[in-house]
Amino acid sequence: MVNKETATAKTLQEKITAMREGGKILGQLLRDLKDYVQPGMTGKQINSWVRKEIVTRGAEVAYDMLDDGFPGAICISINDGLVHGAPTDEVLQEGDKVSFDLDIYYKGYFTDSAFTMIVGTKGSPAVKKMISVTESAMWEGIEQVKPGAHIGDISHAVETVLRKGHLGVIENYIGHGIGKTMHEAPEVPNYGKKGRGYKLVEGDTICIEPMSCLGKPANYTDKDDGWTVKMKDGSIGCHCEHTVLVTEDGYEVLTLPD
Repeated sequence: MVNKETATAKTLQEKITAMREGGKILGQLLRDLKDYVQPGMTGKQINSWVRKEIVTRGAEVAYDMLDDGFPGAICISINDGLVHGAPTDEVLQEGDKVSFDLDIYYKGYFTDSAFTMIVGTKGSPAVKKMISVTESAMWEGIEQVKPGAHIGDISHAVETVLRKGHLGVIENYIGHGIGKTMHEAPEVPNYGKKGRGYKLVEGDTICIEPMSCLGKPANYTDKDDGWTVKMKDGSIGCHCEHTVLVTEDGYEVLTLPD
């Protein structure tokens, strides 16, 4: 007879194995997406490519599982779009900023990752800097992850980098736990104080996802599609994200391509 402790350890190992495999699939897909995107493409064309790639690589389209019916396989947020962008027929132009946010489902578990890029070879220096600073904030947050660390340690680290970079800090959209469901406890804000909040334990899986902007952080949901979150002042928004596992002595980023 298997005792409860052994069964729990087995379930945790199954989760970690599945999320490692799923995370690698997701990381490789997003790496290839970055190379695929070119000026002249539409969001719907990119969405079709992503949908096919998810299935071809052995995973499932996570957004199809949402009760409220997101109209796509990937979120595509252009220029003043921040997050949750519904794929459209809008044509991507040279120099546009575009953020991609993707969940996939694999062997019973979700993984989640996002990145922001400039379309083509041209782009505003301010936007390039915003992307670089936001990515740095994400990695600084990730560096805080270990057993016994508080969510506030991550949040404070992210916020500090964003504010030093003179970016607007988005507070009403945050990171989260992930696993059997797409969004789980604990919440992972992009602002906060050290030593506050949930204390991480080995085996936890969380999404760290800084969001920033070049203007004021106020935002709204577009009434036309009911999904796309845009910046109220029309400034450019930015979003990046990785799924991270808490290990025995630190962390493992699950959504890297290699």
